[in-house]
Amino acid sequence: MVTADDLRQLAGLLEGDLYNNSTQRTLYATDASAYREMPIAVAVPKTVDDLKTLIAFAQQRRTSLIPRTAGTSLAGQVVGAGIVVDVSKHFTKILEVNPQERWVRVQPGVVRDELNLYLKPYGLYFGPETSTANRAMIGGMVGNNSCGSNSVVYGSTREHTLAVKALLADGSEATFGPMDTTQFEQLVSTAGQKNGSASLADRIVLQTYSVLSDPANQAEIRRNFPKRTIERRNTGYALDMLLDCAPFTPDGEPFNFTRLIAGSEGTLCFLTEIKLNLVPLPPSVSGLVCVHCHSIDEALRATLTALKYKPQAVELIDDIILEQADTNPEQRKNSFFVQKTPTDHYPIILVVDLSRNDRAEVERLAAEMEAEMRAESLGYHFPLLFGDDTKKVWTLRKAGLGLLGNLPGDEKAVAVIEDTAVDVRDLPAYIRDFNEILAKYGMHSVHYAHAGSGELHLRPIINLKTEEGHRQYRMIAEEIAALVKKYDGSLSGEHGDGRLRGEFIPQMVGPHNYELMRQIKQTWDPDGIFNPGKIVDTPPMDTFLRYEAGQQTPTFQTYFRYYDQDVLQHAEQCNGSGDCRKTQLSGGTMCPSYMATRNEKDTTRARANILREMLTRSPKDNRFDHEEIKEVYDLCLSCKGCKSECPSNVDVAKLKAEFLQHYYDANGVPIRSRLVANFARLSGLASLVPWAYNAVLGTPALRRVANWIIGFHPDRTMPLLDKTTLKRWARKRGTGGKGLGAEGTGVPASATRPRLYFFCDEFTNYNDVEVGQKAIQLFERLGYDVVIPEHGESGRAALSKGMLKYARTLAERNINALKDVVTADTPLVGLEPSAILTFRDEYPDLVSESLVADARRIAENALTFEEFIARELDARRIRPEQFTDEKRLIKLHGHCQQKAVSSLVPGKKSLSLPKNYSVQLIPSGCCGMAGSFGYEAEHFDVSMQIGELVLFPTVRQQPDDVIIAAPGTSCRHQIKDGTGRKAKHPAEILFEALK
Repeated sequence: MVTADDLRQLAGLLEGDLYNNSTQRTLYATDASAYREMPIAVAVPKTVDDLKTLIAFAQQRRTSLIPRTAGTSLAGQVVGAGIVVDVSKHFTKILEVNPQERWVRVQPGVVRDELNLYLKPYGLYFGPETSTANRAMIGGMVGNNSCGSNSVVYGSTREHTLAVKALLADGSEATFGPMDTTQFEQLVSTAGQKNGSASLADRIVLQTYSVLSDPANQAEIRRNFPKRTIERRNTGYALDMLLDCAPFTPDGEPFNFTRLIAGSEGTLCFLTEIKLNLVPLPPSVSGLVCVHCHSIDEALRATLTALKYKPQAVELIDDIILEQADTNPEQRKNSFFVQKTPTDHYPIILVVDLSRNDRAEVERLAAEMEAEMRAESLGYHFPLLFGDDTKKVWTLRKAGLGLLGNLPGDEKAVAVIEDTAVDVRDLPAYIRDFNEILAKYGMHSVHYAHAGSGELHLRPIINLKTEEGHRQYRMIAEEIAALVKKYDGSLSGEHGDGRLRGEFIPQMVGPHNYELMRQIKQTWDPDGIFNPGKIVDTPPMDTFLRYEAGQQTPTFQTYFRYYDQDVLQHAEQCNGSGDCRKTQLSGGTMCPSYMATRNEKDTTRARANILREMLTRSPKDNRFDHEEIKEVYDLCLSCKGCKSECPSNVDVAKLKAEFLQHYYDANGVPIRSRLVANFARLSGLASLVPWAYNAVLGTPALRRVANWIIGFHPDRTMPLLDKTTLKRWARKRGTGGKGLGAEGTGVPASATRPRLYFFCDEFTNYNDVEVGQKAIQLFERLGYDVVIPEHGESGRAALSKGMLKYARTLAERNINALKDVVTADTPLVGLEPSAILTFRDEYPDLVSESLVADARRIAENALTFEEFIARELDARRIRPEQFTDEKRLIKLHGHCQQKAVSSLVPGKKSLSLPKNYSVQLIPSGCCGMAGSFGYEAEHFDVSMQIGELVLFPTVRQQPDDVIIAAPGTSCRHQIKDGTGRKAKHPAEILFEALK
């Protein structure tokens, strides 16, 4: 048994980190599967020597090591009771590229898509692609023998793994690569002569030769392994692949142990370097035919026709996924091409990639394929998409797994028999049989993914919190295993065996071959230290499940509404797919703190996981009252990136605010949080003597002292107050001829001019008064009456600190004040995105039931500045000729909540009003400031790291005549602190561009 003292000693020997606290262990107890088991510790090694130390420790203390990269395994491969070894943070180097010989050498933590970004200038590409390719790592892809949508062309990772460096179970280093027959036989001869002095590597060679040279073993392997016509054969150890090599198969390819290591799920050795084969870049013209079918069977028959045209990929998206896409803001945009059936049902989409190097050839092939399909009564709509539209389709397809988390309630699309592969010609019959089995039990399934390769991801809908759900889980697995064997298929096509399918391997390959696999494991890993319980000697597939049968949880009284679910079910929508682990190179906002730290603890997934664990298992009456939750949520910036970018719509900012209010209920509200939440009140007091406030916070030495007292970082500058407030300025102007109604009166200067209500948020009112003035003057000169109605602060600061009781009071006050004046014809327009978008995002979920209808009506008509300008431009009430003809380049950094709740399209459209203004989006995520986050002493460094990912370097590179645009006041402040450059609000830019 490993003791706490043992782990302390181990930690002292590592250059990297070792964690054995309950928080980290809990976060690594799950992956993207249905399994959960608490490890004894989590190691984050920095060096190969660290790995050797861990192996020696595991040998001495009789424990195990579970290799892990992105942790997106779907069969429980990285779940276990030993030490989880996370190489995703430090083993991330691309070591060598040889363009002439077309290979690259990498460490296991290199992200697949980032590798291809690196290789693009060489005109080269690593072919196998998973749906998780923007966070999946090469080590995990080798471990699972991953492939993906393009496997009809590129096959699996195994075919592209040339050589590996690895640590064996005794800590020795070994290199495995191709050997011709002479080299292999010499190796066998040399190893055989060593007798008692044979190394572990020698014993591995001798045992492999003994197994594969035996005619009886050869016959059993060839008789009982899956059909050779199935490209995705991933059941157990790939003895059939080794047998295909010389000298065991005449004229076979050179013998290479990487064929066995690929797909071995880290059970045989620990990889430290991987040499990969590269191919030329894919065809330059991407063309997708999105064949709309009425049924799964029709789509599968159409697949056989599509394959005649030598596609790059043939992928299926079923109606359940399309329906869920409509509930996700991001994926709804990506579903633009979908046309429902004549009976108003969602179709089954077959995506056929006919990419070539010539567009005319793509169009010709698409027309021929459509004609053949129509002649066979296959499909009813055949849109052909090019360019950026194809990226949207692939994003939708890759989001399939995450979108399935959106199913309401406790019934979920469960990964239990989702990885089966058969000969593609058998696929229509196999799926008919499959669905008949489910129908027999009154069940149905999701169907999606790799139709062209004979593999559909099939997920039955099951409630694993019930006894019946557990029974169905095993029953379906047993029935489908028998069905797959009937078709000589592979129970695992690409996701591996892990905890889920290991139990059925004897049935799939026969007892004789299974015993050979056990001998392989025993020889490579005599003491069982590498990822035990996977592939061989696997525990029953319905043990160590994430959800217990008959699991009972209380009814939670929450401050926010969660509609057709409760707060726990919302957290449970996270299925572990790890979309939040992408880096800044992949674009998007989610998750800024992970992008900076590369720590699992700082992912959106970790925050959903820790809340799920505590709400499920806590013994406390207030299950939110846990320091573990507070610790994991600490670096959540509440940027809202997850609200739109997480395919499962897990709104962690909402969960964080919910948690904080419950935590405050038990422990009180910290003073700094109260100060931040009361920003508007305190600013109102300070605005009576702005010169005094500015004298203190505008003087560096005094500001540093003041910051220290508050708990802000001494190096962070503070926003200063204007000499007046925007509301005072507006009142002084009155209504005389200016079109500005006196506050609260709403008296227009002209009954013929359209009116808008200006939401004077607290940040614009006190700090950015000049921006507000220019916005109002811009509206007036464009022909609008501007009225500042009676209203209070937005409550954004209170929401950001989780003070939901106070925020609810502010929200209800504003809804009551505005419900009778805001309409589609007289919208509420705001400058600060985080403030005006509270009306659209948080208010309807927060206010009392009696105000929900009013809140939703206002939400529909609460517009950001950019949305209003874009709307009026489309209606031709604003015209480009009203603006300058001067040429300018604008670099636009979008506000996080705009990206999540609205869109950056209106921002780009509005700033393009002057006909010679060119607007380019900065591909930045969160700026790192996020309200008070970037001010707080303990968060300042992470805040600046986030800014340095993309935003700061991009701004620094711009010449002085380039305009930097940023709608958010926090963003502008962060840009100034991080680069010394002044960013402008779009309202300022357009005001200054007026003729």
